[in-house]
Amino acid sequence: MTASALYEGWVMHRRITPRHHRFKYRVFAMLLELDELPALDRKLSLFAYNRGGLFSFQDRDHGDGRPVKVWLDDLLAEAGISARGRRRVLCYPRILGYVFNPLSVWFCDDEQGALKAIIYEVHNTYDERHAYVLPVGADEKLVRHGCPKQFYVSPFLSRDCRYQFRIRPPGADIAIAIHEEEAGQPILNASFAGARKALTDGALLRMLLRYPLMTLKVVLAIHYEAVRLMLKGVRRHPHVASAPAE
Repeated sequence: MTASALYEGWVMHRRITPRHHRFKYRVFAMLLELDELPALDRKLSLFAYNRGGLFSFQDRDHGDGRPVKVWLDDLLAEAGISARGRRRVLCYPRILGYVFNPLSVWFCDDEQGALKAIIYEVHNTYDERHAYVLPVGADEKLVRHGCPKQFYVSPFLSRDCRYQFRIRPPGADIAIAIHEEEAGQPILNASFAGARKALTDGALLRMLLRYPLMTLKVVLAIHYEAVRLMLKGVRRHPHVASAPAE
């Protein structure tokens, strides 16, 4: 049995001000242990690593274009965090060659297997990425992080924001909640909660039938919800280009 897995569940967004806006979608995500990727590529007929496949994970979809292990090593070293053990990422896979990950969450352990860092890799629809690298204390069952927003994500939110992350690390289930404040006031809540399933060809086929073209639908849903916000009169903020991917 692999440490990598599938998590099937719900994504929810709820905007609080200046207009109430809420949506909820069923999705699935992959939890991939980086050291297992070559073996998963060989073992699974429906999954590929760094090549085309029905489902795939490709290093170029994350980080700064280098192999993701190298990118992670540098991020952790710059943050002064020692986490040279297991690395896992919760993300959407490529499906039929297409992917968009609003948020990829990286779990980085030390050599004794203790979780030492979580990296929140945020992607926007302008093909830009930014990584928030935050340490994890000893034996945290519910990880709590806060940090200022440093990256343009949505035209309906300014840069004067702060994130509060709450994560129950992957086990039989997983839960990720993001509370966003703008100018010190709550403005948005977002979450993903899912139940663990074994990563097998049979499970992948069921996900394909249940969520066909899911990653394309993620982008279509983003634009659909943007139209709804515009019709509600929510103010737009101009795109500010980010620095190169970190």
